[in-house]
Amino acid sequence: MNLDLDTLQALARVLTEHDISEFEHEADGVRVRIVRGARVVAAGPAIAAAAAAPASTAPPASSADPPDGVVDVTSPFVGTFYRSPSPDAPSFVDVGSVVRPGQTLCIIEAMKLMNEIEAECSGTVVEVFAQNGKAVEFGQKLYRIKKA
Repeated sequence: MNLDLDTLQALARVLTEHDISEFEHEADGVRVRIVRGARVVAAGPAIAAAAAAPASTAPPASSADPPDGVVDVTSPFVGTFYRSPSPDAPSFVDVGSVVRPGQTLCIIEAMKLMNEIEAECSGTVVEVFAQNGKAVEFGQKLYRIKKA
């Protein structure tokens, strides 16, 4: 299996066009894993590490400051956003939930690790930007909290 940058970029385009979020293939001792919006991992003999263009369709984080009295909670890294600790459990918070500093807002799974994202201030959740089970980018808005 011979991979070059053009082949990896073409593969990333196909995955984007067909809304495939993760792809893994192994042949001839070479393993390739692509996670949309995260990274390309290539390992094996005769493979030079090459980065493909990001294939995420997630909206970029806005550079505009939030209005006075509100705080936007953003993702500290690339990963998968989960609103609850398990699929059958209720969400950590919803619009209208009152939160306090240190309270868990969500989980972001990154590199097979579950990372709890906590509130940094007291207030009320006024908006949820991310979608449960979907990929989020570094700096992407997750929640908007009106300070108490």
